[in-house]
Amino acid sequence: MSCELTQRFVPGYMDGEFDLVRTIEMETHLKDCVVCAQKLEDEQGVRTLLRRSSLNYAAPAVLRDRIRSSLRASAKEDMAVRESGIQWRSLGAWRWAGAVAVLVLFSLSGWEFTARLPEPSTDQRIAAEVFSSHVRSLEANHLMDVVSTDQHTVKPWFDAKLDFSPPVEDLASNGFPLVGGRLDYLEGREVAALIYQRRDHFINVFVWPDSTGANSTQSIESRQGFNIVRWSREGFQCWAVSDIGGSELAEFVRLLENYNSSEPFLK
Repeated sequence: MSCELTQRFVPGYMDGEFDLVRTIEMETHLKDCVVCAQKLEDEQGVRTLLRRSSLNYAAPAVLRDRIRSSLRASAKEDMAVRESGIQWRSLGAWRWAGAVAVLVLFSLSGWEFTARLPEPSTDQRIAAEVFSSHVRSLEANHLMDVVSTDQHTVKPWFDAKLDFSPPVEDLASNGFPLVGGRLDYLEGREVAALIYQRRDHFINVFVWPDSTGANSTQSIESRQGFNIVRWSREGFQCWAVSDIGGSELAEFVRLLENYNSSEPFLK
């Protein structure tokens, strides 16, 4: 994981938002990189300052009295529930034994069903990562590292930071202008995230080399109001995700697939 990505992900790491794989990658990098470790220490220092007592608000006494009154009322309810429980126990221990047996049976059945569930496919796993990265880029207000509508600005920016040269096209004449790009992290490696716009909607296009080298047609799915399209093109695996309609996103991908470029993509 690069220093740029590590420092960008420090807040999420501190909040425990990462899965086990990315957490291990972060901790491994932080152990070996003094600069990124200092970034983490600085973030922790800020949080410590914010937790100091001088910034705390003392609740009024009336609130304390209300809480105590509520606790007393809750204690009375608990006592009534316990007395009711004593009456239920008088029905006989054999009924409880039967209930336990039923619970055990259902637990075993549920475990057997879960054990038979198929593991998610590679495409399903990547689709989940693509969806999460798209939503995170919108919510965290970190959509772009380089902001430009000029493909000759965006492409060299990626070329200087990645071990491959992603295809970068501007489809402004077709209603899908290029607006920038950023580095992201999928499938255990850095990838290019190209950002396009359709009216007030953004499209994330994730691109990285495809070891198979084979071209594939579009595969479309929907997830929580977002549409995701996967395809392979000239040695690259590509994923597009947006909240625009599925037909619009498919048309956008078709334009990318048919775009003519004489520039080599792989370094």
